[in-house]
Amino acid sequence: MVSANMRRLAWGSFTAARLRRRVPLHGGTLPGMTMARLAWPGQVSRVLALISALTLGGQAAIGADDGIDACKADAMIVFDASGSMATSDYTLKLPRIAQAKQSMAKVIPEVAPLRRLGLIVYGEGEYNDCSSIALRLPPTSNAAEPLLRIIKRINPRGKTPLTRSVQLAAEELHYTERESVVVLITDGEETCGGDPCKMASMLKKAGPGLTIHVIGFRESQAEYFKARCMADQTGGEFVSASTEDELVKALRKTLSCPFVTEMPPRSDPSKIATDTTCGPIPSSDAR
Repeated sequence: MVSANMRRLAWGSFTAARLRRRVPLHGGTLPGMTMARLAWPGQVSRVLALISALTLGGQAAIGADDGIDACKADAMIVFDASGSMATSDYTLKLPRIAQAKQSMAKVIPEVAPLRRLGLIVYGEGEYNDCSSIALRLPPTSNAAEPLLRIIKRINPRGKTPLTRSVQLAAEELHYTERESVVVLITDGEETCGGDPCKMASMLKKAGPGLTIHVIGFRESQAEYFKARCMADQTGGEFVSASTEDELVKALRKTLSCPFVTEMPPRSDPSKIATDTTCGPIPSSDAR
């Protein structure tokens, strides 16, 4: 907020500018105010610019605080360990599972201190086993170490029951009672008969505070991932990634707070207050 002193300074500057237009230019003065002070070049515009900067800085700070609060909601990661994650696209030197593990190792330590994280893994069972869904970690504070330890041991083998996995993740978050975030990381589509679009619609109706983000990790066009409708129907993000760098960016975008971290740095009031770009106020005996 702009201080009362700033408002008085702006009003005084504006008044001085108006009076200056009424004073003869042959050197006459007004009571208590010299011509030189009244004629300070650009005083009004500079002061008003200063006030505008302070106001915008305060608004940015408020927005950042609100964003940080929103990012405190618990998040469940739904991790694809289906057989296709063990394969590699022609542009990748490592299997997708190795790329995913390395990406998680970079991002999770950044996010874990800010919010509770949990993990559901699907696809580690036999090839035809659609029941292979496991809650590996409930929402946990400072979860980087246990979560990454679990991810390191994941061995992709089975099918892709992603619809049921996302539902279980939402239930683990008690999504009908509080703000909740689910981040689905997958390289393919539902292969166990689930309807991700219908499920997302039902979940959102029951829990308006639920947001589902979908990261499609595969060397292909974004439209390949029909499961993106889960993000579309819950106000989440769909992010397509085909490299490790892109996956890291996608994880940061969906697990952390991009609408806060991408904002300009807060203005430093002390620097604004001591800014001398407007020049010193002329002395009272200047002409």
